[in-house]
Amino acid sequence: MNAPAPIEQKRTSVWEMYRSIVGIGAFCALLIVSVYQGTAGRIADNKARFLSNAIAQVLPDVQSTVEVSLDANGVLVAATEPASLPAFLAYGEDGELVGAVITAQAMGYADNVTVLYSYSFDLQAIVGFMVLETKETPGLGDKVETEPHFLANFEALDARLNEEGTALANAIVTVKQGEKTEPWQIDGITGATITSEAIGVIMHQGSSYWLPALERDARSFQPPSGPLDE
Repeated sequence: MNAPAPIEQKRTSVWEMYRSIVGIGAFCALLIVSVYQGTAGRIADNKARFLSNAIAQVLPDVQSTVEVSLDANGVLVAATEPASLPAFLAYGEDGELVGAVITAQAMGYADNVTVLYSYSFDLQAIVGFMVLETKETPGLGDKVETEPHFLANFEALDARLNEEGTALANAIVTVKQGEKTEPWQIDGITGATITSEAIGVIMHQGSSYWLPALERDARSFQPPSGPLDE
C-alpha cells in the first residue's frame, strides 16, 4: 500500500504577512479612536464636575466662575480654551467678585503634585487649599492632604504683593514643622519634608505668576457676555 503523499503547505509571502500586520494595526487604531471619541465627552464632563466641586470646597461663597488667562502683554483676559492648569475669577450670588482660584503644579517626591487654592482680594491671602492629584508615598507624602496643622497654613497664608504690585512682597516658603514665625511661611510636616516643601514651591510659583495680574485687573475685568460657568 502506497504511503499518502505529503500535503504541501503554502508558504506565506512577506507581502501577505506585512498586509496582515498593517490590517491588524489599522483595526486597533480605529478601535482606539472610536473608544476615545465615544468617551471623550463623558471624561470632559466628569473632569469639569470634579473641578467645580473642588472650587466650591476651597472657596465656599462662589456661585459662578469664569476661566481667565494672560495675553501676550500679561493682561488678564477670558480664556478661549481650557488650560491644563487653569485659573478662575469667582463670583458670589449677586455677581460680586469674591476671590480667585488657581491651579498649580510642581515635582514632589515621587511625581508631580497638582493643587488648587483660593485667593482673597480683601485679605490678600490664600484662604483655601486642596490637592487635586498626587502619587506621593501613602502615609507619608500624602499627609499634605490630611494633616490638620498643615492644612491650617492655608486659612490665611499671606500673599500680599510689593508696593509696585509686581511680585510677592515675601516669598512663600515651607519651613520645618514647628518653626513657622511669619504669616507667609508654611509649617511643614516631619516625615514628609520633600512633599511639604514642594507645596511651598507650588504656592510661590503659582502666586508669583497670577497674583500681580489678578490684583491689577480682576476688579475691572468684564466677564464675557452670557452666563458664567456653574
